[in-house]
Amino acid sequence: MPMPLVDDPLAPRIAVVGATGAVGGTLLDVIEDRGLRYRALHLLASARSAGREIRVGDREYRVGELTGFHFGDADVVFFSAGHAVSRAWVPVAVAHGTLVIDNTFAFRMSADVPLVVPQVNSAELDRRPAAGVIANPNSVTIPLVRVVQDVERRWGVRQISVSTYQAASGSGHSGIEELQEASRLALQDPQATMPAEEFSPGLAFNVVPQIGRVLDDGFTLQERKLLQESRKILGLPGLDITATCVRVPVVNGHSAAMWVECLKPVDRAELCLLLGGLPDVTVHGDGMHGDILTPATLGDPNHLHLGRIRISPTNPNSFLLWLVTDNLRVGAALNALQIMETLVAKGHL
Repeated sequence: MPMPLVDDPLAPRIAVVGATGAVGGTLLDVIEDRGLRYRALHLLASARSAGREIRVGDREYRVGELTGFHFGDADVVFFSAGHAVSRAWVPVAVAHGTLVIDNTFAFRMSADVPLVVPQVNSAELDRRPAAGVIANPNSVTIPLVRVVQDVERRWGVRQISVSTYQAASGSGHSGIEELQEASRLALQDPQATMPAEEFSPGLAFNVVPQIGRVLDDGFTLQERKLLQESRKILGLPGLDITATCVRVPVVNGHSAAMWVECLKPVDRAELCLLLGGLPDVTVHGDGMHGDILTPATLGDPNHLHLGRIRISPTNPNSFLLWLVTDNLRVGAALNALQIMETLVAKGHL
């Protein structure tokens, strides 16, 4: 689809901070795929990455340096350059009257900042936030709350236990590159010293049962974020979620094994029908006939994919399922852009 750069004073001016990163680059792909209309597009990055040329649609854009950008030249800015950059620069953007959609955890739990998954809590976008910031949730929170919302409405939810299997791309280009380089080295010499800057222990031919720093209670920051963000988005402050987040040697595509205990018995056929009727959700077979859902066999990268749906044989109130998403798209860039599309539709941009 050709990129709709338009001479329309009502079309928004967009800036992307972190345009050379994994999420920023995916955001540009999604903007092109969805034919978003805009009046201007500014690509921004650190001094190290500034000066690169990036093609978006049928145009080449030179990446500018963040420190030299005047935020008054943008109506909306997507931040995808890490929480430290967001902490430093989001207040600057907001001071110029620019609306920020932030893809880091810098502001997710701030009381005055909406944390939004449009399919779940788009009512948060009925008005432009006074703080000038809308937070994009964590890449594993987004698919989880999209599954849980209608289940909670139908059967009620008592508790959730989830184990996530998160790809190297969750650490950006550097995570992907480290996994690829370490895998090459391990195949040549299993005794070689592996790079371990992004993942420690090294991720090649390994799984690492820890993402983020370990907190005082033994859970990791990633696990804490999943709990807190889900409660905020769903409006369920007492929701009981226990998580174990694991890094796996997959380039892209996060997976999760979920166990959900409801307040009432769950019928499997009704559950499959409910989940399959959700927007942009694909329900796969039971795996008995070759329809095995994996990150490598994902299908539509803009969909949330569900499989292995089972009712517990010992507890009819509980069910289990397997969930896979493209974490750079569904878990980050696509959700961020859908936030903007919703704001445009509601007349706030």
